[in-house]
Amino acid sequence: MKLVRYGAKGAEKPGLIDKSGQLRDLSAHVRDLDGDAYAPASLAKLAALDTSKLPAVDGKQRLGAPVTGISKFVAIGLNYSDHAKETGNPIPSEPIFFLKANTALSGPSDPVEKPRGSTKLDWEVEIAAIIGTRAKYVSEADALNHVAGYCICNDVSERNFQIERLGQWTKGKSHDTFGPVGPWLVTKDEIPDVQKLSMWLDVNGKRCQTGSTSTMIFSMAKCISYVSQFMTLLPGDIVTTGTPPGVGTGMKPPQYLNVGDVVTLGIEGLGEQRQEIIAA
Repeated sequence: MKLVRYGAKGAEKPGLIDKSGQLRDLSAHVRDLDGDAYAPASLAKLAALDTSKLPAVDGKQRLGAPVTGISKFVAIGLNYSDHAKETGNPIPSEPIFFLKANTALSGPSDPVEKPRGSTKLDWEVEIAAIIGTRAKYVSEADALNHVAGYCICNDVSERNFQIERLGQWTKGKSHDTFGPVGPWLVTKDEIPDVQKLSMWLDVNGKRCQTGSTSTMIFSMAKCISYVSQFMTLLPGDIVTTGTPPGVGTGMKPPQYLNVGDVVTLGIEGLGEQRQEIIAA
């Protein structure tokens, strides 16, 4: 299934995209797409529906992030060796992770704000997992059994705030709109191998990132298992897993986003995003 939240910001409704690409309303079957909706029993109930009998939603609809009410937004850093090299960092011996503020969560085509004082606004195409069942001290072999599905995340980053200002990476990762997620959650049964998906990102129509989840240093399963050793992942939580090379800070000379720039990105089987940069 491809599950979405559609409608005006703050008033989204649950829906799904059927096999023909038609948006259909799920409001009669689930209150919203939160942790409870992504539990295995709930997903099984939704999967059993006759989609042809669900109300069709016509017209162009804004899509919000495909999950709401999250307890945490976890991000893995430097998880592709070429990206670590381009940023001048050693290849990690174990996963590096940090938290993005929940208030950074944004829709896949919502504008991205350039914060006040920002000088180094950057992009990162990533694959994220949304958790379906509570995960604490889970093994790598069992980790993907705790996943409801996958989606695209643009881990928008302000490198000056992240690296050159005092404190931790969270400061440069958490401005409002710095976490576009979607356009939909694709349930894991539709993804035969999460470690074999191509990914890309363009800025103003120019290809900047080309990569594959096959080149992750630490697999999706390893990332989820690792994080669960330090904190409990709850249904609805997001774990985004790092970016391939081609970010602005790794270019020579570095290139950063400005107001009016347009970022488009996609991952095989998971759809595409588009964001315009606006002033905060």
